[in-house]
Amino acid sequence: MANQTDVLLQTEMSTVMQPFNITSTSSTSPLNTIIPSDVIAIIAANDLTSRANYVYALCATLGMTSACFVLYGLIQSYRAQRSLAWLDSLLWAFSSSHLLLLLLSLSSVAHRPNYLVTTQLGCAALAFTVNMASLCGLLLLVFMGYALTFDTPTHALLKRPGVCVALVVLVSILCSLVLAGLRGPPKELDLKRKCIIDPTEAGRSYAMAKLCLGFIIPYLLLLGILIGGCVRQWKSSSRFLSGSDEGPVFLAVAVVIFVCQLFHGIVLVRGAEMEQAGGLSPHATAFMHVSEFVMFSGSCVCLVLVLLLHRPCRESLLEVFRQLRDCCRGLGGRQTHRHIMAPHIEIA
Repeated sequence: MANQTDVLLQTEMSTVMQPFNITSTSSTSPLNTIIPSDVIAIIAANDLTSRANYVYALCATLGMTSACFVLYGLIQSYRAQRSLAWLDSLLWAFSSSHLLLLLLSLSSVAHRPNYLVTTQLGCAALAFTVNMASLCGLLLLVFMGYALTFDTPTHALLKRPGVCVALVVLVSILCSLVLAGLRGPPKELDLKRKCIIDPTEAGRSYAMAKLCLGFIIPYLLLLGILIGGCVRQWKSSSRFLSGSDEGPVFLAVAVVIFVCQLFHGIVLVRGAEMEQAGGLSPHATAFMHVSEFVMFSGSCVCLVLVLLLHRPCRESLLEVFRQLRDCCRGLGGRQTHRHIMAPHIEIA
């Protein structure tokens, strides 16, 4: 009995005197919990999207300010001449289409890194309008390239800028309807969901169709026009791009839109392939957001280039600065004049 008591006492003492296991206790502490790699990837992707959103917000502000000056300059030219030249009218329509794109892009700026939540009908209308405005800008660029490389169209109807703009809008609507059909009609119109302008779920056919209609076909037409202009210049002594003031702005804008649309189209096709293969990773989703911002940034850069390179728009900008400077000088001059000419009355 005594031996059993001693054994029990030794067992209790060994249990009490057992050293405290710091490792096992600290491993269960919430301070040292390991964050899953998926969460880290999502945080990094959202950070990338947010940074791109901030940069694009500054770019969009600059683009909208430039658009206001461009439209103001064209309105001043119209009031002075009571009409606009054929190229200036197309340039006005071109600037208006890109200003519309910037206004539509505010839906992305306000909600990134998330998406705009709206009804399926509203999302389809938004995507349709974005595609139509983008195609209008590209087709107007083709018309301007034709006029700059050769001459103003000799056809009676095409000599009217309104007819050209109406034709461009009609073709853009038809192409946008084709893209909407490939994207798929909305099933429940009143159902709210996240709105993606170019969804990768639409498949590779939608991505390839947008790349062809929104990039390859317009730039093939532009390439053919420029090659024809080179041949025409080689056979005659005429100046390339007609030697007009719109030549530099046309080339600069064409290059900017080429780069932005090519980047967005390639990323969209790649995203559609990844979606079919098994879904997009957080990094790939963030890269899709960045490519969308790059597409909209092309409109911002184009409006800034039109303002700086087009002579009437540049002169209107300088005129506004001159008026502001004269106004500031006038305020200062009136203040000084008032102090100098103040009467001095002496009372005896």
